[in-house]
Amino acid sequence: MGRGLAFALLAHGLLLLALSYGVNWHSDSSPAFEAELWSSVPQVAAPREEAPPEPQPEAPKPDLQAQQRAAEEAAAEQQQQQREADIAIAKEKKRKEDKAREDAARQERLERQEREKAAKDKEARDKAAKDKADKEEQDRKKVKAAKDAKEAKEAKDADARREAQRQENLRRIQGMAGGTPGSTGAAAQSAAPSAGWVGRVKGKIRPLIIYSDDGAANPTAEVQVALAPDGRILGSKVIKASGDADWDRAVLRAVEKAEMLPRDTDGRVPPVIILNFRPRE
Repeated sequence: MGRGLAFALLAHGLLLLALSYGVNWHSDSSPAFEAELWSSVPQVAAPREEAPPEPQPEAPKPDLQAQQRAAEEAAAEQQQQQREADIAIAKEKKRKEDKAREDAARQERLERQEREKAAKDKEARDKAAKDKADKEEQDRKKVKAAKDAKEAKEAKDADARREAQRQENLRRIQGMAGGTPGSTGAAAQSAAPSAGWVGRVKGKIRPLIIYSDDGAANPTAEVQVALAPDGRILGSKVIKASGDADWDRAVLRAVEKAEMLPRDTDGRVPPVIILNFRPRE
């Protein structure tokens, strides 16, 4: 800018000098003549005096040093303005970059906080679900334990009642028969049953036995059965275990299902009978 301005001022000064020189070069200071014809013979009139032309003011010469200083000052000012503009642009750029970094850091911090919060919420939900499942499992176990204890107690009470009833029936039957269990007396009422009757009794009980025979052994369960005079089964127990608890229980269940046994050929029913059962016989 400064150099161009200096060149422009110099060109204008040279142009003014050239115009001034051209005007002075074409001007003519010779006197003018006029003539009037009053007769046929021309007569030359005397020249009229004219005032000399006023001198033209000379154009001021341009001050090249001042122009150069002005141009340098303008260039320096322009450079200063350019530097200030560059500094302002750099500051603005740095401010935008700092703001962008701060925004990115703030966004990352917010996202990290959101992730941490989501992880904590998920952990809390999982823990609550696990605690709930554990509590439900404990409640189920408690209910099952209480139910099992109740069933065991009821079964024990039922066994005790059956045993008491059986003992009472035995005592009653023994009183009616005039003897005691295991007696070896020769009373007419305690005569041994016929062999055919024992087979018929076992034939009625055996189809009721439910047992899964998956072994090669053939254990023997010896069962004592208490009977009423009409053949009703009052009670039963294993007096000699077979060594297979499942077989013993299956035989007792079958005896209970039979409920009533047939009378002997003479119409009598012994108060107590001992039967032997094997899985294969």
